Parts: sequence; structure tokens; C-alpha cells
Amino acid sequence: MEESFVTERYDLTLGRLQEILREETTKGKYRDYFRKTAAFLLQLSEVLKKERDWETISEKEIKEENQSLYEDILPENYGTSYADPKYATEKFGEKFGRFLSAVYAEMRTGIVYAYEKKTEYLAILNELFIEIYNCFEEEEDPAYERVADILYWYANDYCEVFAADRILDQIDPGRSFAYDIICKSDLNDLRYLYRFGEYITENEIRTAEYLNGLSEETIQKMADVYTEGFRMGFVLGNKDLSKKSTVNIRYKIGFERVIRAAIENFAKMGLSPSIYRAGGSAIVRRGTAKNGYFGGNPNKQYDYDHKNDMALFLDKRFIERRLEVMKTVYEQKKDLAAGFAGPAVMEVFGEKPFSPERKPEAISFSKKQEELLVSFDGKAAQITNMYIKGEERSFTIVAYPVPEIGADFDEIFQETIRINTLDSEAYSKVQQIIIDALDKGEKVHILGKGGNRTDLTVALCRLSDPEKETIFENCVADVNIPVGEVFTSPVLKGTNGGLHVSKAYLKDLQYVDLELTFQDGMITDYRCRNFEDKEAGKAYIKENILFNQDTLPMGEFAIGTNTTAYVAGRRYGIEEKFPVLIAEKTGPHFAVGDTCYSYSEDTKVFNPNGKEIVARDNEISILRKDQPEKAYFHCHTDITIPYDELDEIEVIRPDGSGMLIIKDGRFVLQGTEMLNEPLDAWEESHK
Repeated sequence: MEESFVTERYDLTLGRLQEILREETTKGKYRDYFRKTAAFLLQLSEVLKKERDWETISEKEIKEENQSLYEDILPENYGTSYADPKYATEKFGEKFGRFLSAVYAEMRTGIVYAYEKKTEYLAILNELFIEIYNCFEEEEDPAYERVADILYWYANDYCEVFAADRILDQIDPGRSFAYDIICKSDLNDLRYLYRFGEYITENEIRTAEYLNGLSEETIQKMADVYTEGFRMGFVLGNKDLSKKSTVNIRYKIGFERVIRAAIENFAKMGLSPSIYRAGGSAIVRRGTAKNGYFGGNPNKQYDYDHKNDMALFLDKRFIERRLEVMKTVYEQKKDLAAGFAGPAVMEVFGEKPFSPERKPEAISFSKKQEELLVSFDGKAAQITNMYIKGEERSFTIVAYPVPEIGADFDEIFQETIRINTLDSEAYSKVQQIIIDALDKGEKVHILGKGGNRTDLTVALCRLSDPEKETIFENCVADVNIPVGEVFTSPVLKGTNGGLHVSKAYLKDLQYVDLELTFQDGMITDYRCRNFEDKEAGKAYIKENILFNQDTLPMGEFAIGTNTTAYVAGRRYGIEEKFPVLIAEKTGPHFAVGDTCYSYSEDTKVFNPNGKEIVARDNEISILRKDQPEKAYFHCHTDITIPYDELDEIEVIRPDGSGMLIIKDGRFVLQGTEMLNEPLDAWEESHK
């Protein structure tokens, strides 16, 4: 009965959309917008009702369909698309331009609903559009507040649909749309790529082709690194994996052959996969990061322009509604939530670095809304942690290149496999030598060279029992693949100075001459040279690194030791294309935001030598004991200084004497010579 009602409701909206194509009841300047949007929604109805025989449908036909669904926002068309808030504002003025552009972007989320056969979702979108259209039909220029109110109640009323389903997609492996494609398709027939409904580019096609050409042994090796890293996260964290039943797989389309092998590995651990799509609707989408599985990106500027569309309806009532939905869903599905083991993430790198255009026409959050989001993140994290306990879950992350990286893709891919499978035991021994030196210090001084202006002192935790305790974690290839870093949670008081990197690529955004200033571990100033206007640069950093917060602490200090990865970056000229996951291993790095132990600070962690890592808290995270709402910032962004921009890293002992760890970009402690071998070989080959 319910399915029949939804179908009837949807069919009624289609009839109305057909009428909109013929009517001339709206003011001339709006008519084209409503007709084009109605035509697009009707196009989605054709996708929905089409019963494809994937074994006989031609590749040409599905490529053309895929292209037609996304062509309006491709860079060559974007400047005259209603999806571009700048163009829409030119047509309709500031208020209606920004609003109607955001509505159009919301309608575009229906593409994936059509492929997933989510008739109810499409009916909801159609009804929203028609209700807004009716306002413009009744009045030539309706009151903005009346139209905005429609979107507001859409977000509030359907929060329980979109936000609730988002949680269920994460914790319920029974939601198997992606799983069925990955595990039941003939992966040698690349038409399967289009079944997801995502935009498919040469990157996805060539990646799948490349993986199909690799041996079963190589594919299994890649899958083993990925899944074993996840398992070891539980072993090293003293967590019981046997209590868990679900692992969340996040990856980029094209890697299905590896993911299928990984699913089989996880099954042997007793874990079923939840594989959900990166969020689309403004109700659940935040920023530009892709959290879930995703395909090609038709236009990163489009994503950037619409990352704050939630501001159109974000207020205290909406936040309370979201939190209420979260609590209700988790309570109803608490057994599923308790079985959630954490995410296993396969990242990609090699795409052209993106530095966005900042458009005043794009929607932005007010100061009050920024504060509401910070509050929401804290409360949402507390709710999640009630049902998916931080001390009982883990994660893993690994990364591989995509063909866009260039002509050396094959070589880079094979080199990445080698980097991801370096000898953890050998690195563990060398890193322990570095940790032994660091454990004798009360602070560390980091100094840049050449054009790098870094001059920073990091305060360290003091040990009560050096025979049994340590400050730094000896990080090998477990949760954070590849191998190669030692890290700690710095003491904030006494952590002072400036951090500078000439280039950084963080969460798909590029930064030029990024500088952060710290006073007692907290950011007090920041700047970059992405824009001529200095204030635009500060706003860019505040929005995308500080996540609209006034300040963040230094949550992590680490020394990366993977010189093999560093040299690979130099050899192929891909340093700026490395994801943070690999980049952080190629020099000292500093994370702003939470520590690496967020929500797990009370779980004891030990290095391979048996010593307990005691630097799991800082002066902010310790507030969780009596002020949990102030303890976490719900972000963690790593910023790395490459070896060639590094003069020295020196440990300062309590008596004021120093011990060098790195000098002129080289490791100098006895026993760490192995780390210099790739650097020396690279330098020798370029004399």
C-alpha cells in the first residue's frame, strides 16, 4: 500500500512538471529556469523507469546518458548554468539568484536517486520544486521570505528521511546497492561503472582497465594491505574485533576489483561491508570532502560554490531536529550501531590540484550559523559515541594514484604498491631510535631553510616512568598506510612559533605559502597567498582548515620517516599531488584540531617495545572529563614540511642541551642511516 501511494504521489508530480514545460504563467526572466529544471526532473523520471539489460545495452548509449545528466555543470558549460550562483545572480538578483541556484543544485542530487530507484526521494524533490514554482506563478515577484520558507520546511520535514537514511547506510550492511554492483557484476565488462549513477570519466574507466590487467596475486596483495591494516588497528589498540559485525568501505569508483577481494578478506574476520555513497543533499552534505564512495568529479568549482547551501535553512530548530533524528535512529538500531567497527578508506591521488574561485554570490554561513555548526558537531559526536564507542572502533586508510596523474601512471602505481608494503619491522626499529631520543626531551625545535620560514617550538609531555612510558607512538603500516612516522600529542603551553609551507594540498584544496602562528599551542594568526586580497586568504583558511572556528590547537606533532615516498614524489614530480596520508610521512607534520586519540584517550596504547604511550591528551581534550562539549573540535588536518624545506629538528633536554634528529634535511642519529639512503641516491643521480 505504501509503495503504491509513493508511486501515485510521484506520478502526480510528473504530470505537473509536464504542464510547467508548456505554461507561460511565470514572469519572463524566471520562465527559462523553471522549464529547464522541470525538463531535468522529467529526464530523471526516464532514468528511473528504464529497465536496463546491462548485458545487452551498448556502452555508447550508457555513456551518452551519463554525459547528458552531468553536462550542465561541466566547466565548459558552467558559466551559463543556473547551477553557477554567479550566473543565477546576474539573471535574478542576489537573493533569488543564490536561492534558485541552490534549489537547482538540490534537484541535481536526484540523479543518483533515479539509479537507486528511490521513487520517494524523487517525489520529495519534485514536490519541493513545484511548490516553489507555484509561488512564482501566483506572483510575478513573490516575497523572498515566502519562498525561502518552503525550502526551510522541506529541510526540517524530510530530515527524518535523508538524515536517518544516511545513518542507516553507514551501519546497516543490508543496504546493498553498491555491494551488489561490486560483487555481482562482471568487472571485465566496464559497463558496470555506469550502474552507480555517478559521473564516469577516463580516470574511472582507465583505473578499472588497469586493475583488470593486474595479476590476481597483485590484487590480493593490495587487498591484504588494506584489510590487514584495519585488523591491526584493533590488535595494537587492544580492542576486541570479535564484538564487531560491520566495516564501512569508502573508495573511489574504478577500484572494484580490489574492493571485491577486500570484502572477502573482511568476511573471514566476521565483518560485512556497509558501502554508502558520498552525501548529496544539502541536508546531509558538509563542505567539499567526499565521505563515502564516489565517481568522477564533473566540476570541483560547482562543489565549492554549493558547499554551504545548508545556510539557507540552518538555524537552532534545524540543528535540534537533526540531533533528534540521530538519537532516535541510533536508539532504534543500537545493535547495528554497536556492531560498527569503523571505516576502511581507500583514497586516490593524482588529480590536478584545485584552487577555487571565491564567489561573493555563493552562499556562506553567518557567524551565528558557524557557532551552531560547531555546537552541532560536538553534540552529534557525543550521540554517535554513545552508540559507536570510540574506544571500541578503529579505521584504516590507504591511497593509490589515478591515471590523471600523468604518463607515468603505471610506474607510479607500482611504486605506490611498493611504498604501501615497505618493511614495517625495519622501520619500527629505526623509528624506535628516534623515539628514544625524543623521550629525553622537554621540547622540540623545528627550523625551516631557504624560503621556508618555519621557526617553531613544540612542548612535550613529561614522563613519570621512562622505563615503562613513552611520548611518541611508533607508527608502522596499520591504520595509517604507508609506514613511516612517529607522533605525539603536544603539550599546548609552551608550543610557540610559526609554521610555513610553500605549497599544501589539503582535503582536495590547494594552499600557497600557508602560514600559521601558534601561541601556547593555539592558532593566533594565519595567512596564505591563494588570493590577491589578504582577507580572502584568511577567510579561505578559516573556512577550510579552521572549519569556521576562531582557533584550533596543535593536536599532533610528528616526524615522517618515509624517505622512499618522498623521493618517489620528487622523481615523478607529484609531491603536491600526494594525499595527506602519504605526504605526512615525507617530513615533519603538524595537525591542527583534535589529537590522534580522540574519544579513545582512556584506552591504553603500547609501542612494540612494550612501553605505554602516555601523551594521549592535551589541555583541551582533557576537558572531556567535566566539560565534554569543549573537548573536541571534530577536525584533524595534517600540514607537512618536506625534507628539502627543512633545516633542522632538534630535541631540547631539560638541562637546555640539544640533540639533533635532522640536520639539513638528513637524519643524523646513529642507526637511522637507512632513512637517508633514498635521499642520497636521489641526490647522487641529479648531480
